[in-house]
Amino acid sequence: MKVLDVNELEIAYGGIRAVQGISLHVDAGELIALIGANGAGKTTTLNCLAGLIRPTRGQVSLFGQELTQVPPHQRVQRGLALVPEGRGIFSRLTVLENLEMGAYTRKKDGTLQTDIEQIYTLFPRLAERRKQMAGTLSGGEQQMVAIGRAMMSQPKMLLLDEPSMGLAPMLVEQIVATIQTIAKNGVAILLVEQNAHLALQISQRAYVMESGQITLTGDSKSLQQDERVRKAYLGE
Repeated sequence: MKVLDVNELEIAYGGIRAVQGISLHVDAGELIALIGANGAGKTTTLNCLAGLIRPTRGQVSLFGQELTQVPPHQRVQRGLALVPEGRGIFSRLTVLENLEMGAYTRKKDGTLQTDIEQIYTLFPRLAERRKQMAGTLSGGEQQMVAIGRAMMSQPKMLLLDEPSMGLAPMLVEQIVATIQTIAKNGVAILLVEQNAHLALQISQRAYVMESGQITLTGDSKSLQQDERVRKAYLGE
């Protein structure tokens, strides 16, 4: 079953076509990678899927329902959440307040505290720092807050933009393990990741984006052996 379906998506800034008619899909239970060089259009694509940028052409659907004209907050209500590049946390709010902000589209019922505790189970360090201002956290801890905040909206489709950027290797391992846990719990994931080797290791399928176009797609194991991918993105 298709969770996310993108058809002939085109995005332009002025007269520049940043994304040129791409199509992709994410099925239920899948962790899909979108890889490519800086400037290929990956972040622009995720921002468009989240409703932050209007496409000039094409369709975006979630569980078969058209999203193209749906505003960002309603996309969140329907089960689509974005963890943006650069984290985008509320630096002057505490860790707990950031998590609570992630649930702003939800009814305030008895499940809210349960979900917060689940985030603390995923990221024990956040439990230790729940009263700390988020802007004083390390980069890795801020990334935990960003993912936890997105998960508080109870997403069915999670968009992750460069979650390992700027993190120490040990923290990258922890973030990746958490992403895999989220996927195993049934959340479909579209992952944009600068570390192509890592992205291909943990995903089932992948799309390669170059200059606003999807130029390659296939299962991740096959793409790891593709000569073009190995030379361009895996440093071989």
